[in-house]
Amino acid sequence: MLEIFICEDDVEQRKRLTKYIEDYIMIENLDMKVVVSTANSNDVIDYLKNNQVTGLYFLDVDLQEEQSGIALGAEIRQYDNRGAIVFVTTHSELTYLTFTYKVEAMDYITKDKFTDIQKRVIDCIDTANMRYLQSKHNNKKIFQTKSGDKIISIDYSDILFFETSPQLHKIILHAKNRQVEFYGKLKDIIEMDSRFYRCHNSYVVNKDNIADVDMKDREIRMNNGQICYASSRFLKGLKDIVQH
Repeated sequence: MLEIFICEDDVEQRKRLTKYIEDYIMIENLDMKVVVSTANSNDVIDYLKNNQVTGLYFLDVDLQEEQSGIALGAEIRQYDNRGAIVFVTTHSELTYLTFTYKVEAMDYITKDKFTDIQKRVIDCIDTANMRYLQSKHNNKKIFQTKSGDKIISIDYSDILFFETSPQLHKIILHAKNRQVEFYGKLKDIIEMDSRFYRCHNSYVVNKDNIADVDMKDREIRMNNGQICYASSRFLKGLKDIVQH
């Protein structure tokens, strides 16, 4: 999922920008989400410190705080070197600072009456989404499924485990940063990749993301702290996996 960040200190402009983005995501059923919409640059950095992210960032250049939006862009690059950064500004003459700070920007959107801001924002979303999907497909194996009207794409390496849903014929996929429910069968999941191991009648775990196994309580702790469960029948296989 491509995560979107907005840092804009003008309340009305931030609300408007957030609405443009969320409306377009909903209309086009894009696998994206606005995760931070804020006036405070620290909110963006705090999120990046605690999450692995490939993001799309809309940053106001003239933030009413100690650092500018361009300086924020440079700090974002320390955590997300593949993310797309878009500067939104009333000061187009300041764009030269991106070279000073060595921030590669996707676009500069000028906040004036002559700029169709909504169209420019949508163009940035489309471009960032295309690049994100191309990058994922070129470099990593991708698990794809349909959830509602959306096509969901998740790196196999980000998958923790699958479990049967209380809803008939559905499975819940637990990934590092999200959960997705879709129609499917666990027996089909096992055949998709050698990383997947049937640890319980109701669970399939990604072996690569196991941190440790509590044999007594039959609990599998994943490398992000989430818990998956095992049954006695499959414990020996788990023990062999952990020991390797």
